[in-house]
Amino acid sequence: MSAVNNTDFNSVVFLLTGLPGMEDINLWISITFCFMYLISIVGNSVILFIIKTDPSLHEPMYIFLSMLAVTDLGLSIATMPTILSIYLFNSREISLNACFAQTFFIHSLSKIESSILLLMAFDRFIAICNPLRYTSILTPPRIAKMGLVAVLRPVAMILPLPILLKQFRYCRDNILSHSYCMDQDVMKAACSDISVNNIYGLFLTFFMVGLDSLLVFLSYVMIVKTMLSVASHTECLRALNTRVSHLCAVVLFYTSDIGLALIHRFGNSSTHLLQIILGYVYLLVPPLMNPIVYSVKSKHLRERIIRAFVK
Repeated sequence: MSAVNNTDFNSVVFLLTGLPGMEDINLWISITFCFMYLISIVGNSVILFIIKTDPSLHEPMYIFLSMLAVTDLGLSIATMPTILSIYLFNSREISLNACFAQTFFIHSLSKIESSILLLMAFDRFIAICNPLRYTSILTPPRIAKMGLVAVLRPVAMILPLPILLKQFRYCRDNILSHSYCMDQDVMKAACSDISVNNIYGLFLTFFMVGLDSLLVFLSYVMIVKTMLSVASHTECLRALNTRVSHLCAVVLFYTSDIGLALIHRFGNSSTHLLQIILGYVYLLVPPLMNPIVYSVKSKHLRERIIRAFVK
């Protein structure tokens, strides 16, 4: 199928791809994905409900966690229609405009998640390194401004991507590598010069995700340094154990995000399966694992959830 008809731009369609060579077990794969989406949506919704209805959880740490839950819900909703359509109904076609819209939401929400993980690291940095000024620094108006910046910065920087993609002519293979649309994947189908998109995409990866991950790392270095200066190694390890949930979310998200961006631009045919698997890990696993990890590791939140469902 030709990827483009020069006389009818709106008729252009792309073909999405599932797991190659596993078409015979699509039903079982779809059950797995349905189960993952169910846990992700229910888990994040429960966290939002508990935080909203319990005044004792209206603290900066839990407010940032609720922002993360909203972002994870958005990521799940953005990818669910195309992924389940492929594995449940073998429906692979997606129109060009729908593809651009999905690209915008996926990239925007993933970069918003990166910003929120940075805010959560900053929250813990202030709580441990400057506890006496914690409440005076993280006031509700300041938290609202930080949250607004965490949303507006990614949206403003991702918006040019679909606009640039729409300027291209598409005359190459219209089969995409994933079960959803991503900028790195769509631009390979263009017969125009994509060097601007390529450079801008790498800039976004390293300026936003790379910078955010570096600042998160530095915040934990300062946290460990502060704790070692005022506590023993045993107490330091015990305190860091309370941060395991955030560390797990950070490592899982940033390694998959940066790895996927690099494989798309510098990988070859031998890395195709790795690229597909990493794509699923990048967009499906964090929304699935974040509510589970935070509920297990946060004693306060865990008690509230148990109290809400077990009378």
